[in-house]
Amino acid sequence: MEYKVKTYLLLPMSNMVRINLLHTKYKYREESLFMLRKVQVENGLLQGLPAADPRITVFKGVPFAAPPVGDNRWRAPQPAPNWEGTLKAFEFAPISMQATPGLNKEDFYAREWHVDPDIPMDEDNLYLNVWTPATSQDEKLPVYVWIFGGGFQYGYTAEMEFDGERIARRGVVVVTVNYRLGIFGFLSHPDITAEAPNAPTNFGLLDQKAGIEWVKRNIAAFGGDPDNITIGGQSAGGGSVMHQLTAPQNEGLFNKAVVLSGVFASVYQNRGIPGFGKNLSQAEQDGVKFFDFLGVSSLEEARKLDGEYVRLKALEYKAFWGPVVDEQFVMGNTFKLFLENKRLMVPVLLGHTSSEFYSVPDVSSLDEFKDMAEQMFGPDADEFLRLTNYDSADLDQIIKNASVRTIEYAIRIAGQANSDTGANTPLYYYNFDPEIPGWDNAGTFHSADLWFFFETLAKCWRPFVGKHYDLARQMCNYLANFIRSGDPNGKDSTGEDMPQWDRYTAEAPYGMVFGDKAEFVKEEPNDLMKFLVKHYFKNN
Repeated sequence: MEYKVKTYLLLPMSNMVRINLLHTKYKYREESLFMLRKVQVENGLLQGLPAADPRITVFKGVPFAAPPVGDNRWRAPQPAPNWEGTLKAFEFAPISMQATPGLNKEDFYAREWHVDPDIPMDEDNLYLNVWTPATSQDEKLPVYVWIFGGGFQYGYTAEMEFDGERIARRGVVVVTVNYRLGIFGFLSHPDITAEAPNAPTNFGLLDQKAGIEWVKRNIAAFGGDPDNITIGGQSAGGGSVMHQLTAPQNEGLFNKAVVLSGVFASVYQNRGIPGFGKNLSQAEQDGVKFFDFLGVSSLEEARKLDGEYVRLKALEYKAFWGPVVDEQFVMGNTFKLFLENKRLMVPVLLGHTSSEFYSVPDVSSLDEFKDMAEQMFGPDADEFLRLTNYDSADLDQIIKNASVRTIEYAIRIAGQANSDTGANTPLYYYNFDPEIPGWDNAGTFHSADLWFFFETLAKCWRPFVGKHYDLARQMCNYLANFIRSGDPNGKDSTGEDMPQWDRYTAEAPYGMVFGDKAEFVKEEPNDLMKFLVKHYFKNN
């Protein structure tokens, strides 16, 4: 070694540079040998690829269940078959059957991220993706399982806004799970119930469960800790997390939950979400009608139909197909089950964007508004009228005063119940409220926070600037910290402590506001919100 050093010193500078570059290249190659590019899972050997950051390995299109086709259509997910040799997990699998993304130019999300009408689509779609920073299977890194949203009708794991790489850089193994949607994921029918009374519907939710179970069994191969799994989702994905939280058979399956814009409570019942909460018998009759529309009379006949034909007929039928209260996996209203502590008692991070989903009184006159108040609040109607400034006689302003964010309302109810019942599981509340740039003046639209929690702003068409990237870095750090320990607090990537994010309690009903920067705001809810939350418990 001493001789070699002396020899190097005698070389011309150009040769020294060349040797240094070769040394650096060799060193990188040597380090890359230790990345988990190949892993053995229960069904065979997988090979992944370096992500944009070569310190991260990504495995795409990993089967976690058998193809849900033929006799497996409208059936609970079945075990994935084994494969021979090495499965090259290099590409995302086809998306679930749904309306073709990007075709409807009136759709806001067709320019945001559902932009590619040529993206492959197939009924064979039960695959997941894994991003891992691990260099050893012994690292036991925290795991984040992500469930996408889209109203249970749309969405896919290949959406650019939730690329898992940036979270993985923070020492987290990230998994995104696909599941069946619409008619393929949530059809009910008497023939299905007769065949499988323990799994008569909700196949999309069962797909999610199967994906999480696969992670539990196999994630150690990717350097993940099967005893430190967080599930998360947004919109219908957040609603899915609520379903997984309240499914009794999921005990011990995961350790923490993230619910982004996924819990709702409408103040004015006429503004509820259509299609949700059907019982099995109601949903079965909907299935009978759809079979009539297809021109078939039995499950056997329906399973023989071409998947593309069923997809197109379902789009023509224009019905909503979503979770059903089957009393097997879905035991009831997930929000009420959550309040009653009929759920996995794990830490939950939850919140909303500042401009999404308002519950608005559906009235056209002052008299109608007063009648509504008296019907809803009885002897407390006068207080409600006072809080909404009814005496001003300005109907538009009164309606505005009475409008309430449904997600915030639900979270404040949940926080109160968490304290009142003595559950006291950690809840962390946020409100996403930065300025969002763009010619469309979209504001903090539903799902805008995904660009930030996943720190994928560079993939977006919007002209984000430095403050947005700083906020995204912080939000991603908070999320990674929560995934790691159930507590979002910790240091920023700069090495500085981030603003303290305290738990939400009935005594301290405060939350983190993600505005131009992260700031924990100790501000009480307004008087109307306090009144409505109090009234909820008075009548429930």
